[in-house]
Amino acid sequence: MPNLFSPLKIKNVELKNRIVVSPMCEYSSIDGFANDWHLVHLGSRAVGGAALVFTEATAVSPEGRISPEDLGIWKDGHIPFLKRITEFIEKQGAVPGMQLAHAGRKSSMSQPWMGNKIVSNEAGGWDVHAPSAVAFNGDYKVPKELSIPEIKKIVQDFQDGALRAKKAGFKVLEIHGAHGYLINEFLSPASNIRKDEYGGSFDNRIRFLLEIIGSIREVWTEENPLFLRISATEWVDSGWTENDSIKLAEVLKTKTIDLIDCSSGGNIPNVKIELKPLYQTPFAENIKKATGMLTGAVGLINTAQEANSIIEENKADLVFIARQLLRNPYFPLNAASELNIDIPWPVQYERAQKKRK
Repeated sequence: MPNLFSPLKIKNVELKNRIVVSPMCEYSSIDGFANDWHLVHLGSRAVGGAALVFTEATAVSPEGRISPEDLGIWKDGHIPFLKRITEFIEKQGAVPGMQLAHAGRKSSMSQPWMGNKIVSNEAGGWDVHAPSAVAFNGDYKVPKELSIPEIKKIVQDFQDGALRAKKAGFKVLEIHGAHGYLINEFLSPASNIRKDEYGGSFDNRIRFLLEIIGSIREVWTEENPLFLRISATEWVDSGWTENDSIKLAEVLKTKTIDLIDCSSGGNIPNVKIELKPLYQTPFAENIKKATGMLTGAVGLINTAQEANSIIEENKADLVFIARQLLRNPYFPLNAASELNIDIPWPVQYERAQKKRK
């Protein structure tokens, strides 16, 4: 029976355990460039024993950023420092991953600690775009509806970002299709009210995503793992539902997506969600059972026992951990000790390891 520290091979990548550093926005870049903060933030989680370390949502274009301080991959100048980070992560026995993203109508906002307010064009913000000219709520800019040529340009931006990520040494890519950002906006009937081939029916609403996948796969070839993060439900009947996610997963089985990372929400404001440990894990379990696809569980996974139970009970194949890894970058090392499983520690830290008798 697999457990949290069982290896998992996906395409040409072998993960030493099932713990993934979930993409977490740091809002600490200038002009999209990674810096020492990102090296230490991501590097320390690799030192801490995680198998796969994802960057934050990394914008494929300047206007695809959530905030002006987001990480970017829209120009070649971003590559060298990112390569320094991937090389360090790999030296710790972990795998570097990048999440490619476009924020759509939720872009041009300030850092959370600056109030998460609209950043005007005069203050360094930009015009925002979305499938339809519908704002997330009154605290966000009203987006402009994307034209067909603009849609095609964004598809190309994802391909270009994937190629740069490859050159920077990333071994796994994840497409951000969740949390109310651009791809999620196209998927959901709550935010996509287009009347053309990108709106209306289910097949039309998933078209943008499928074009992005196809475009990325032209440069991120079949042997390289490609994940997709989705909001598995929007928690309201009028939005994207779990049944839609299962239907999408059946399509993706033939579209070279290797794992679905199952989050939820973020596209419809003021939705009431009962937050509790493992509250999103059933989405990963249900999609896995319905389709046979590999899935990742995410959301308030705080203890070694919780994380291990997800793997042992075959509810998901990977566990994506966010806030707990902010609180404790060495959660994987400590979790192994709690579960009475021997794993190697960094040689520099071995003198602190509690050996089992």
